[in-house]
Amino acid sequence: MTEPNHKVRPMENDSPALPKRTLTDLMFIFFLRLVAITCFWFGLQYWGMLVGYSLFGSGRFDLLSLPWKVAATTLAVVFPVACISTCKPVSWGPVVWVLAAGLQVLMHGFLPETFGSNHLIVITHVLVAAMYLAFRVALWFERRRQRRQVSVDLP
Repeated sequence: MTEPNHKVRPMENDSPALPKRTLTDLMFIFFLRLVAITCFWFGLQYWGMLVGYSLFGSGRFDLLSLPWKVAATTLAVVFPVACISTCKPVSWGPVVWVLAAGLQVLMHGFLPETFGSNHLIVITHVLVAAMYLAFRVALWFERRRQRRQVSVDLP
């Protein structure tokens, strides 16, 4: 007597390995992607200025004053790094963005006699920082609420 040919299938997962993302999580990731796009744009602006592509060539590196050379080259490197690090939500991403945004706020908010006054950039960076903090507080409350919920894994 021969036994029937039964294939043994592995047991299927009945629950996902990762928890389902909440609306706040998804909105926060979307917000970080928008910040990444603006960082990319700022990086392109600084590179365009330094190589003479924008400002009719008057912002080329060899024509800039020393403070502008230091600030523009730093931001031309830091903004693309901030773009990459905020696009992939890693823990050090916002830190790099804070460095770049802080330097721009310092340039245009506290040293306008050297770099010129640009209130729009200062206000925008302050608003983005406030939105980031609001998201972090909302996510903290959400995770705290989830930890307090009791889950029973019994059948």
